[in-house]
Amino acid sequence: MTELVHRDTADGVATLTLDSPANRNALSAQLRRELIDHLDAAIADPAARVIVLTHTGSVFCAGMDLKESRGASAEQQGITEVPRILETIWTSPTPVVAKLHGPARAGGVGIVAACDIAVAAESATFAFTEVRIGVVPAVISVTVLPRLSPRAAQELFLTGETFDAARAVEIGLLTRAAADVDAEVARYLDMLRLGAPSALAGAKQLLTRERPGSMSEDFAQMNALSARYFAGAEGQEGIRSFAEKRKPSWAT
Repeated sequence: MTELVHRDTADGVATLTLDSPANRNALSAQLRRELIDHLDAAIADPAARVIVLTHTGSVFCAGMDLKESRGASAEQQGITEVPRILETIWTSPTPVVAKLHGPARAGGVGIVAACDIAVAAESATFAFTEVRIGVVPAVISVTVLPRLSPRAAQELFLTGETFDAARAVEIGLLTRAAADVDAEVARYLDMLRLGAPSALAGAKQLLTRERPGSMSEDFAQMNALSARYFAGAEGQEGIRSFAEKRKPSWAT
């Protein structure tokens, strides 16, 4: 079969490209399997400092492949594989950047929300269309709701209204809407490659961790974590490179 997801690694960046434009990069069974495999391989690759998730064609991802869902039972629905994709992106120790030149719908929006940084063309549009075909945005809500403002989530989940990239930035779904998507993504990649790999992974965990009940316990945990990073190999290399006015080893 023709490959529907491609992976290329160069200059510390693993680029995963959805390449099923005939069905608007919908999450077919083959595309889901290949995306999982390429995500796992990119995360395991020490040469990949950053992962970029992008697409061919005019649409980033149209969500589930409805042709495959038609007539299938609940147990046969491919939706059961989508949590694996979203959780892999969300918990990846390697930063994941979404690069959209076109629109995203339903499950495609869930993928955008799972990424650490999301940059889209100013002309890109988004929608939670599930209720309009008699289903609910259940699985993708796990990654979408932590990003969106509550009022926006209420409005857009219930109405299915299409919204533009500027609104997506305003409500927290996108990081940036850009006239030149390639240049804006390149700017973020340059910055991310300046970060130490383990420190980036640690910062991601910090952003999603469950906080303890008391402030004193929170400070105690964070003080111990900070001390470990300062004393660790990357921390010491960063301190030396700062004193010696040079780039740290991971940034060269």
